[in-house]
Amino acid sequence: MPSRQPEAPGIGPLTALLRRAVDVRSEEVSLMLLSSGYFFLVLTSFYIIRPIREEMGVAGGVENLAWLYTGTLVGTLVAHPLFTWLVARYPRKTFIPVAYRFFIANLVIFFLLLRTTSGGAYVWVGRIFFNWTSVFNLFVVSVFWAFMADIYRSEQSKRLFGFIATGGTIGAMLGSGMTALLARGVGVVNLLLVSALFLELAVRCVRRLGHSVTELGIGTREEENEPIGGRVLAGVSGVVRSSYLLGIILFVLLFTITSTTLYFQQADIVSRSFDSPAARTSFFATIDFLVNLLALVTQVFVTGRVIKWVGLAATLAVLPALSLISFPLIGLYPTLGVIMTAQVLRRGWNYGMMKPSLEALYTVIPREDKYKAKNLIDTFIYRSGDQIGAWSYDGMLATGLGLAGIAFVNTPIAGVWLLIAVALGFAQNKRARALDAGRAASGVPAGAAPASAD
Repeated sequence: MPSRQPEAPGIGPLTALLRRAVDVRSEEVSLMLLSSGYFFLVLTSFYIIRPIREEMGVAGGVENLAWLYTGTLVGTLVAHPLFTWLVARYPRKTFIPVAYRFFIANLVIFFLLLRTTSGGAYVWVGRIFFNWTSVFNLFVVSVFWAFMADIYRSEQSKRLFGFIATGGTIGAMLGSGMTALLARGVGVVNLLLVSALFLELAVRCVRRLGHSVTELGIGTREEENEPIGGRVLAGVSGVVRSSYLLGIILFVLLFTITSTTLYFQQADIVSRSFDSPAARTSFFATIDFLVNLLALVTQVFVTGRVIKWVGLAATLAVLPALSLISFPLIGLYPTLGVIMTAQVLRRGWNYGMMKPSLEALYTVIPREDKYKAKNLIDTFIYRSGDQIGAWSYDGMLATGLGLAGIAFVNTPIAGVWLLIAVALGFAQNKRARALDAGRAASGVPAGAAPASAD
């Protein structure tokens, strides 16, 4: 458990309560709560439209999912240099709101298109919406966690990222719950405008968070008001020159490849189990709700304790270890119930435990890489793993492998993923110790960013 801190005189009841559950210092409470609120708004926005994306994917034909993933990969390849161009030329307080409002404008456009099209045109708009939503999800979440890695140090991330992630989990539960309840009554398309509203509220939260970081002395006015600079393609060069970032790439690729396999198996079974689009949308939203309920419980009661007791390496290893167990079970029992259970456990522990741990890896890299290299990994590399998983899935089906055979093929992949997870956890700890020692020796302020990637 987090160590109990002595009660400081004059602290409020909320701070006292939080300090009993989270290893948070009094001066960090307001920033932690604001960060969590920001993530709440971002994931509420996305999870309102996530079940709509899933329905669009099934409606467009399960046999076309691999092509939809190809379109998503192209979308990330186009969007990444546009984002790094913003990062190089504008300060943090400008490029984050601009990126979010671009997606808000897109939501309004899709609302108009889906309201005015039908038949074949509607299906094609739905396919484009599937691709766009997949890019939207990666970008808005990547920008959030890059901001967190920019303002929190490694030691703080291990204490606070789990709680900060609970805001996102609650938002995801609210978003998916709203869609499950309102999809039939309000209408699926109308929910896009609700999603846009929550994303605009997130923009307002970004601005307040930036001011708070400066006011509390955690960051500098230069970090808030001056461009990060550098080259547009610095994300690519940053990855190439860093063995540490290459290790993160391998971790992300193996995660996405195995996730895509599970997603395709789910889509295949769901398409044969439900006839109504509304029923499928409601089913996907129910899974999302259960996933986020599990994630919330994990974040509150498990993540901080696991990191404190056994370290970052073990926390990163939880999901690969789960996959080593679940894939053979799916191979033996390829049913709706088994795959639903595997999805809920895998995705719930991903958001609840692995995601905060993975984001802590980025706190020990240079500031420019936190936005540019991280964005490349979170978008293009992530979707490349999806692409590899999608086309390899189709390829294995073409060779005669069924759902069970494909599950068994993914079992050794999960084993390799497990080894990389452990190695990355130890590497992050080594870098964090070196950075702390360097700051102590040179008198650099606690919030300073690392100077090099290796």
